[in-house]
Amino acid sequence: MKEQIPVGMNRTGVQMSPLETSSMQSGMPASMIPATPGDDSALAEMRSSYIVNAEPVGSVPVPGTVRGAITTGTSMLIGDHPQLLLDKLGERLAFERTGTRLYDALITKFEATQDDTTSMTLADLQKIRQDEARHFAIIADAIDTLGGDPTSQTPCADLVGVESMGLMQAVTDPRTTIAQSLHAILIAEMTDNAGWEMLIALAEDQSQHGLISDFSVALDEERVHLQQVRTWLEEATLGSAVSDGALVDDIGDANPPQVH
Repeated sequence: MKEQIPVGMNRTGVQMSPLETSSMQSGMPASMIPATPGDDSALAEMRSSYIVNAEPVGSVPVPGTVRGAITTGTSMLIGDHPQLLLDKLGERLAFERTGTRLYDALITKFEATQDDTTSMTLADLQKIRQDEARHFAIIADAIDTLGGDPTSQTPCADLVGVESMGLMQAVTDPRTTIAQSLHAILIAEMTDNAGWEMLIALAEDQSQHGLISDFSVALDEERVHLQQVRTWLEEATLGSAVSDGALVDDIGDANPPQVH
């Protein structure tokens, strides 16, 4: 069964008011775009002024423990940038927390709607939700291992929190369908895959080889999540049966591009 999209009194287009539209356009050449006085140069100038004089979004906190100070100091002495790695770890920590909450919201919607447009099951969603929570714990442990504070909000963590707000609003909106919610989840999963790839590349660059094994396991699991969500979204949208692990070509490769 395909997703049912209602047809109703949508009055956002000009076709809903043909007389007024005709009156508004009378005497105007069809090829002419009505001009408004001025341009956006003043707005761009004001924005440029704010950009030039703005403070950073935040900062990576100095280590609060002796072990953290020693670890950070040693890394800096050999030319690494531990603050960059800690900032990106903070980003992943924030995003995995959001991912867990996104699946909590999707589970609630799935149970409430009793949706049967996909092969998705409650057990599937609960498994992914558990993976996201475990990935959160992996990152928290990694930050602690490097002498950082998992409870601090780094600049990238702050940014990703703002970026994720729209996704959370889309999934928790009671009006959105399962298919529409899966579209928002797909954006999150694509971002998640790219984020783990970047984190692995950064850990390699910073010679933190002990972290890479756990990160690689998380990335493999996130790739599975991405394939599942793509399949469910296709099923919900097209209403066609998709075999396990198979994707239609125009949906794209389940494995996101590699970071080089």
